[in-house]
Amino acid sequence: MKPSQFAKGFQARPDSTSSEKRTALDRLNAIDGLVQNPLQNANIAAFKSPAAAASLPNDAEHVDAANETIEYRTWRAEHGYRPGQIIELPLKAIKPSPFNPRYFYVKSSIAELAVNLAKQGQQQAIHVIPDYDNPGSYFVSDGGRRVRALKEANKETVKALVVDLPIGIQSYKLGYDLNVQRDSQTVFDNAVVWRRFLDEKHFQSQKELAEHLGLDESTIAVALSIAKLPETVMQEMVARADRFGSNMAYQVGRYHAARGTESTLRLINKILSDDLSTRQVADIVKGRATAQESAKPAGRQRYAQRLDIKLGGVSVGDLKSYGDDRLELKLRGLSREKRDEILRQIEQMLSDPS
Repeated sequence: MKPSQFAKGFQARPDSTSSEKRTALDRLNAIDGLVQNPLQNANIAAFKSPAAAASLPNDAEHVDAANETIEYRTWRAEHGYRPGQIIELPLKAIKPSPFNPRYFYVKSSIAELAVNLAKQGQQQAIHVIPDYDNPGSYFVSDGGRRVRALKEANKETVKALVVDLPIGIQSYKLGYDLNVQRDSQTVFDNAVVWRRFLDEKHFQSQKELAEHLGLDESTIAVALSIAKLPETVMQEMVARADRFGSNMAYQVGRYHAARGTESTLRLINKILSDDLSTRQVADIVKGRATAQESAKPAGRQRYAQRLDIKLGGVSVGDLKSYGDDRLELKLRGLSREKRDEILRQIEQMLSDPS
């Protein structure tokens, strides 16, 4: 793979073998194991603090040190950092990796996490990789949701582990494997990112991409067909990824090719409201059944105004107005007491004849 095929800030390295990839994953897991110790978790070190670094056990310093890259070893020496040490970094220094396996982040999920972080604080450190070409900045290796939620909660710093991981396509493979283990990787993330990999010539063909990821070529082909959908359509399915796996999304993609975006959005609503199976959707696509579409798109009217609702400076939902007579209120992450109080006030307002 040519160096020009990698995004700025990364350097091309030979493809890692399966054993090398396993070693990198084991190194990451070993670091996680170190920071699970309660005594070490209490050691949240200030950045560039050799004294704080020295308080960590010597064993941490030797975590797979023989396999460290030169760049990482040099960076550690300059900053007095030891593997497994948790430090606080400015959120403004954190940036997404161009090889992030995740593309879609559900806003409601981020808002819920933001409320939780505002109440309980950050319990788990994110993993970051130094951008060696731009000192002082870091790529997120694992923890993109937490970074977004901390920003939503108006926080300024993030607890982080600085890790030594392969870069470029290799870092994608590692992140992809970790997400698959946690069931947080969706076919829609794959669709967008794999399409970009091919468009940017990181891989010359579907077959090469499939071989590199250790997947069947048919899996790649299905994802690439889903990538033809507009993001607005994919977003609707990402919000309910439990209902839209690759087979269901593939059928929705076929329907979109024949009927267009508005009809497809109505079909997605029907899949959710009527709990349609993949076979039933396939029958609709083939014309053996009807989606029973109404003349008016269900739930797709554009709102006239939107008010962001915050509690204690943290966004918990919004209030939208439609036309002359419709309001839609959505709130998440409320305590039971606050929820019941809001319900009583709404009931009182609606029952008041004035």
